[in-house]
Amino acid sequence: MRAWDISIWFFIGVALLVNGILITGAGVWEIFHPPENPVVLFQLHASIWWGAALLIFGLIYCIRFAPRRHS
Repeated sequence: MRAWDISIWFFIGVALLVNGILITGAGVWEIFHPPENPVVLFQLHASIWWGAALLIFGLIYCIRFAPRRHS
């Protein structure tokens, strides 16, 4: 396998994983430091749910399409 044979889906998985980590982290931060003027449905903590979903999908894509070393 050559270096340029890495699937584009692996990079999409990395992007989803990184964004999931960042969004989940921001959601956890908001739990411990709530904003002065929260949005209407703040109690649902959408950033944690969406961040966790992105994190899980990113992890699945990274594992599924990871470049493997073939000897």
